[in-house]
Amino acid sequence: MLNNKELSKEKPPTNQFWQYIRKNGFTILMVILIGVLFVSPDAKSFLLRQLMATGIFNASIDKKDTDTVNQVNADFNFSDEKGNVVNTSSLRGKVVFINFWASWCPPCRAEFPSIEKLYSTFKDHPDFFFLTINEDNDIAVAREYLNKEKFSVPLYRSSGNVPAEIYAGSLPTTLVLDKTGKIRFHHTGFANYTSEKFIEQMKELMED
Repeated sequence: MLNNKELSKEKPPTNQFWQYIRKNGFTILMVILIGVLFVSPDAKSFLLRQLMATGIFNASIDKKDTDTVNQVNADFNFSDEKGNVVNTSSLRGKVVFINFWASWCPPCRAEFPSIEKLYSTFKDHPDFFFLTINEDNDIAVAREYLNKEKFSVPLYRSSGNVPAEIYAGSLPTTLVLDKTGKIRFHHTGFANYTSEKFIEQMKELMED
C-alpha cells in the first residue's frame, strides 16, 4: 500500500501550473496583448487613438516649420472615383488639406476620426479643398472601409508620379497648402487634426 508521501508524488503538478500563472501573469498578459496588436489593425489603431487623446499628437502649423519646409513644386495629378483627373495647380485660391492613407494602415485608422471631423467642419467652405489620397491596391477596399466606418470624406487616388518631397511612401502623410500652393504643413505619421489651435490656423489660412 502506498503511503501519503508516495501519493503526493504521483499527483499531477496542477498547483505548480497555477503558481506559474500567478507569478508570470503580467508577462503572459503583455505577450498576448502584443500578439493581438501585431496581427490586428483595429487593435493597433485603438491603442494609437488613446495616445492621441492625450493631446501630445495635436497637429499645429508653426511658422518655424513652414520656413524650413523645402518649397518644391507640390503639383501632381489626382483622380476621383469616376476617373476624372485633376491637377492640384487648379486648386489655387483654396487651402488644400492633403492626406495620404490606406485602409490597412493602423496609424491612418487612428487619425481618421479626427480627419472626418475636420472635413465636416470645413466641407462647405468655398476656400477649402479636402484631398484624401488613398494608397490601397484596390480602391473598392478603401470604399468598403469608408462605408463601414460611416466616413464621408471624399475618395481620391494619385494619378501619375507624386514628388517624393510631397509623399515618399510613408503612411499616413499629411500636408496643408495655402492659397498660393505653398506648403504650410508637412507631417509624416498620425496626428490629431481637430485641436482648437489647428482649426483656428486653418481658418486663418482661409482668411488670407
